[in-house]
Amino acid sequence: MTALSLLFMAVSVALITAESNVYFREQFEDGDSWRSRWVESKHKTDYGKFVLSAGKFYGDAEKDKGLQTSQDAHFYAMSARFGDFNNKDQPLVIQFSVKHEQNIDCGGGYIKLFPSDLNQEDMHGDSTYNIMFGPDICGPGTKKVHVIFNYKGKNHLINKDIRCKDDEYSHLYTLIVNPDNTYEVKIDNKKVESGSLEEDWDFLPSKKIKDPEAKKPEDWDEREKIDDPEDQKPEEWDKPENIPDPDAKKPDDWDEEMDGEWEPPMVTNPDYKVLLFRLLWLFLGTSVPVGQVYLLLTFEHY
Repeated sequence: MTALSLLFMAVSVALITAESNVYFREQFEDGDSWRSRWVESKHKTDYGKFVLSAGKFYGDAEKDKGLQTSQDAHFYAMSARFGDFNNKDQPLVIQFSVKHEQNIDCGGGYIKLFPSDLNQEDMHGDSTYNIMFGPDICGPGTKKVHVIFNYKGKNHLINKDIRCKDDEYSHLYTLIVNPDNTYEVKIDNKKVESGSLEEDWDFLPSKKIKDPEAKKPEDWDEREKIDDPEDQKPEEWDKPENIPDPDAKKPDDWDEEMDGEWEPPMVTNPDYKVLLFRLLWLFLGTSVPVGQVYLLLTFEHY
C-alpha cells in the first residue's frame, strides 16, 4: 500500500458461530511487543517504516495506539501470521479501523488475507492473496472500498462502487461473508452495501454464450440501410436551375449568318428547388474549452 499518514488501530478476523471463534485479533495494547508478531517484508529495500502511535488526535493516548505509516510517498508491506481455519458453514468477519490524518490525495488503506504458505519476508504487491478489503483513494476520481476475492487463481473485483470515507477521522471497516454466499460491507457499523457473491462478482462464466456451432446464413444481409424500393424520383427532380426565357423573342434584325444561331437568354427556373445548408458555429458562454465547439446544421428549402 502507499500512504501519507495512515493509522491502523485494530484488526480482527473471526468466524461467527454460537460461540464465536476469533482467529486473529490485534489491538496493539502491549507496547513494542507487536514487533514479535508482525513481520516487515524485505522484498524491497525502500519500504516505509511502521511506528506505534495514537496519531495527532485520539480519545485515549494508550488504547488508541495503532500502526502508523511514518514516511510520505512510500510503499508499506507487513504481515502477521495466525492459524489455518475453514469458514465452511460459518460467517467470516474481517474488521479493522483506519485513520487518514492528512488530506490524502493518493493511498491505499486496505488489508489482505493471504494463504498460509506466504513467505512473509518476501511479501509484495503481486503476492497471491485470498481476500483484499479496505479503502483506496487516488485523486478525486477514486475513493472506493475494495472487496476482491481470489477464485481459481484470478482476482475478482466487486462489480459495485462502494465509496470510502475520505476525511481525517477514524473509521471502522467490516466485511461479512455468509455461508449462503451473501455478503455485507459496513463502515462504522452501518451497512453500505450487500448482496450475493454470484451476482456482484464475475466468479462464474456467463449463463449464456454465443453458440460456437452457429453459422451465418447464406442470405444474411449485413447492410444497415438499403435504398427504399418504393421510393420514386420527384417530378421536379431534373428541373434545371436556369432555363431559357420563355418570353424572349428573337430580335427582328437578327442575322443568323452574321450573328449565329439565336438562343434565348437564361432565366431562373421557378420550379427549381434549392436545399441550402447553413453551418453555424455555436459557442456556449463567453469562452469555450478546446473540444467543446458545437456544430449546428440548419436546412432551408426554397
